[in-house]
This record gives sequence, structure tokens and C-alpha cells, in this order.
Amino acid sequence: MQVYNAPLRDMRFVLHELFKEDEFGPVAGQDEFGPELYDAILEEAARVTQEVLLPLNATGDIEGCKLENGVVRTPAGFKEAYSQFCEGGWAALASPVEYGGQGLPEAVNKLVEEMICATNLSFSLYPGLTHGATTALMGHGSEDLKSFYLPKMISGEWSGTMCLTEAHCGTDLGLLRTRAEPQEDGSYRLTGGKIFISAGDHDLTDNVIHLVLARTPDAPKGVKGISLFLVPKYLPKDDGSVGPANGVSVAAIEHKMGLKASATCQLEFNDSKGWVVGELNKGLAAMFTMMNTERVSVGIQGLGINEVAYQSAVAYAKDRLQGRALGGAARPDLPADPIIVHPDVRRMLMTMRAYAEGCRALGQWAARGLDAEANAIDPADKSRAADFVALMTPVVKALFTDLAFDAANMAVQVHGGHGYIRDHGIEQFVRDARIAQIYEGTNGVQALDLVGRKMPAHMGRYMRPFFHAVSEQVEALVKHDDKAITGWAAGMQQAFGALQLSTGMIAQKGMKDPEEAGAAATDYLRLLGLVGIGHCFLKSARIATERLAEGTDEAGFYKAKLATAGFFFDRILPQATAAFLAIKSGKRSTMALELEAF
Repeated sequence: MQVYNAPLRDMRFVLHELFKEDEFGPVAGQDEFGPELYDAILEEAARVTQEVLLPLNATGDIEGCKLENGVVRTPAGFKEAYSQFCEGGWAALASPVEYGGQGLPEAVNKLVEEMICATNLSFSLYPGLTHGATTALMGHGSEDLKSFYLPKMISGEWSGTMCLTEAHCGTDLGLLRTRAEPQEDGSYRLTGGKIFISAGDHDLTDNVIHLVLARTPDAPKGVKGISLFLVPKYLPKDDGSVGPANGVSVAAIEHKMGLKASATCQLEFNDSKGWVVGELNKGLAAMFTMMNTERVSVGIQGLGINEVAYQSAVAYAKDRLQGRALGGAARPDLPADPIIVHPDVRRMLMTMRAYAEGCRALGQWAARGLDAEANAIDPADKSRAADFVALMTPVVKALFTDLAFDAANMAVQVHGGHGYIRDHGIEQFVRDARIAQIYEGTNGVQALDLVGRKMPAHMGRYMRPFFHAVSEQVEALVKHDDKAITGWAAGMQQAFGALQLSTGMIAQKGMKDPEEAGAAATDYLRLLGLVGIGHCFLKSARIATERLAEGTDEAGFYKAKLATAGFFFDRILPQATAAFLAIKSGKRSTMALELEAF
């Protein structure tokens, strides 16, 4: 069965202890908040997600969404759950106070997002896409658009989407054909079709506000001629009530491998009225404000699936009796031992646990960067945080979702045949997790973004905050009094050295031959991500050791943290060496086979 109890103690650890002091400096607008409030929010979020969203996860997957007479219907219980979700203020958690939000930091919001994604990933997309749309609108919309649309979108009364993909163009948005004809009143009329639109239509809200990429008649070719438009499903009246239909129709809903309770739509815009967001022909930059927000959130989706898959596998492994422990019966009072005694099952469970804890820590570091990028008091801190977020966005999106899919597969393996059938709900995790490696830019595209844009940008400036933090901690801890930490720091020193060498090799070869950088990209992203997680585990181990030395009354938690860190350094971080060797081999074997031979 699907088992989930929010990992509140570990969430409090990464929120209050792990990054109590970071290099981003003080952040404005958070003086009224504090640890007690944050903890209360997390506890209530745990209750809501476990009691309201988790029971709808498997049933929503079985029922799915339906298109009836041009209207999309969500599964039973979703509308009531969404109303309860919005009434509780969860849709407005991290949005600006001036538009009705609560103004909480992303560091807290991302932990709540994790709980939502763990308990019901399909549900998470409805408020998640809206949050992304409001981010783009806040960054680029006119004051009139913001004051009229943001309050209703932030409250959850209206939802939002991002409409990029067309049947003939996905990543290469320069090929899009949707047209926007200017009108005398300053609005535009949009005509065209979009596919794969998450939360594109549903029965949860009175209106759906689409952010649509399109071309004006005289726009330049390619990506330099793309503009962003706000197009409501229903044209609102001046008083904010819903008015007439706006020519937006659902041609079909996609029949997907997973996320069946999330309505993924094919939309048709037929002379639909819209308003430009930002500057004409600068729409891609405006949309990327939303996409980058969504990419971090997709990484958190992966983390949520990882955690629920891990917990479900642990529950089953403790309950399922098969065979005897290799060293002799662990439970002689039972006809067989629970499978959690077997080393290979432990290997899978510890891998999933290390992935979850490591991604949660690295994700919290990135979230703090998001908060500092937006609200740091010192401009230098704000700039440094922006560089760090730019570097980490593709890593969080790609690495977290890759590891989540691995974790979901391991959960199936722990369950054996019971994982492969629907009854236990475990195979749903695999199906739901798979899309996260694809949408918002495939993980291969994230890797290319990392090596092709982020790594060389401004002479490597984006790399510096990360490299400095890792280097300083490794140098400090290789001489630590605790032998375990000293050994782990030495392992990190080796992995970090591999990352530095790989960075130099890619920079040197990539300047001469872009295919060299392309061939190394995925391995390089994995290498950088492993070093980032290792940095967080090393910091965690130092804190845990200090707490145990102080005589904490939570010794069990800190001992478990050290055990998980030890597994990561022994069994997962060595993958850094393999990634380095793959990068070092260059493009030759990857590109050697003649095209005709495939």
C-alpha cells in the first residue's frame, strides 16, 4: 500500500540546522516569521496532505480525468480537496502579500510542495502551474494585468497554465505557429493549437488563465519573434466575475502513462482575446521566468515521489516474511524473517533513503538561494544567490527526477510481484515519476543547459559560489577530530577534484568542438549533483557529530543521519569516479557509429 508520513524531523533539520548560517546573508521581509511558525505550518501541511490528498492518489489514478461535452472532469474528490486546499491558504503560501499571498519564503514553500507531491503528484500540478504562471505575470505583466488577475490566481479562485508546445515543436520553440493579431484596443486575437498543456482545463476553478507563446504578423523568425500573451478561458467582467467564453476549447485530453488525475490537454485558440505580457518579441525570456520556477518545482516533484516510494518500501519490507537472515534467524518466533534483514533489500532501502535526504538538503540550499535572489538585503548577496540558482536549476530538475525514477523502480523491486500489480499502488510511482524526467525540458536538455550556458557564462562566474562553498568545507573537515568525517571529507576531496578536472576538460574541448561538451553533459550534471549532495551530507555529519557530543535527547535521529551519510559516501559518491572516466573518454565512442548503421 502507499505509505507516507511527512518526514518532519528531517525537514526541520534542513530548515533550521543545516543552513542556519549560509553565504547568502540576511533576507528582507522575514522578520515576522520564525521557527515556531514554520514548524506549525509544516505540521498542518503534513496533516492536510496525509488526510486529504493521499487517499485520493490511487483512486484518482484509476478513475483519471474525462472530457465530457467539451468540459474536463477531474476524479471524484478532487474538487472538494482543491476547495479545502485553497480555503486553507496553501495556494497562496509563497506569493506576495500585496496580491493576497502570505509572503512565506521558498525555503518553507518547497518543503510543503514536497509533501503535496509525495501524497498526490497529479493534484500538485493544478496549484503548481498556477504558481508558476503568477511568477511570470509578476515579473513581466503590466500593473493593470497584475492588479486584476493576480489576486484571484494567488487565492486559487482562478488557475493558470503555460502554453508552449505545439504538435510540431517542443524544445525548439522557434518553430511555433500560433498567431496573435493586434487589435485597435491594444489587445490581440490568438489562433492556433497547443498540446501537452498540464492543467489545461478542469472543473476545479471558475476560470483558467493561459499564458500563451505566439507570433505577431510582423515578428522576426525564430525565437526572437516570440511574444507572451495572457488569454483567459472566459473573459472576465469589470467586476471580476466570469463573463463569456473566449474561444478556448479542449480538443482532447492526453492518454498518458501516468499522472492520470492531472488533465493534460490539447487546446485550440480560436480568435481568442489576449493581452501581451512584457515586451513584444521578448516572450521567451518572460516565459523562462515561469519555466525556471517550474524546473525547480519539478525537481521537488521527484523528491516527493522518492520519499513516498521509500516509505512504502520500508513498510512492506518490515511486514513481508521470506526466508531467513544470512547469519541465522532474526525472528525465530516467526515462520520466516521480514525481508528487511536481507543485505540486498537493505541496499535498496538505504539507497532510496540517501537519495531522499540528500535531495532534500540540496533542494533546501537551492530554495534559500531563490529567497536571497529575490530579497537579499545586500546587492552582492543577491547577485551571488542568482548565480547559484542559475547553476543549480538544471541540476535540481534533472538529478532529483532521475534519482526519483530509480527510487520508484527500487520500491517495485522491494515489493516483488506485489509491486508490479496495481493492488499495492507502487507501480503508480514509477508511472508518475517518469514524466518528470521529460517535461519542463528533458533532462538531456538540462544537462546541455548546464555545460553549454551555465558553466561558461561570464567566465565561469555561476560556478564560483558552489565551488567556493565545497572547497572551504572540504579543506576544513579533512583535519576534523572525528575519523569518520575525516574519511568522508577525503572522499569528497577526490570527487571535487574530479569535478574540477572535468570542468576544465569540457571547457577546453567544448570551445573547439561543441559535440565534446554535448557528449559529456549528462555525466557532468550527475557528477556536479553528487558533489552537491555530498557537500550537504558532509555538513550534516559535522552537525550530527556536534549534537551527539553535546548530549542531545534526539540521539536516534542524529545517529541515523550519520548512518545515512556513511552509506552515501561508501556506496553512492564513488559514482563520481565513473562519471569522470566517462567524461574523460570524450565523444569518440558516442559518435563513432555511422548514421546509416543505426
